[in-house]
Amino acid sequence: MIIENIDSSLLLVTFLECLLLGIVAYAIYVAFGPPAQELRDPFEEHED
Repeated sequence: MIIENIDSSLLLVTFLECLLLGIVAYAIYVAFGPPAQELRDPFEEHED
């Protein structure tokens, strides 16, 4: 019974870590990778 709880909690923690790592990696890719060329810069649009 205790072993099953440890296995399921380990699986849940591993899943959440992988999900968080994937989100961070995708955010870095969008911010600094090739898709960053398509992002607009609001400060350049409103220069005074």
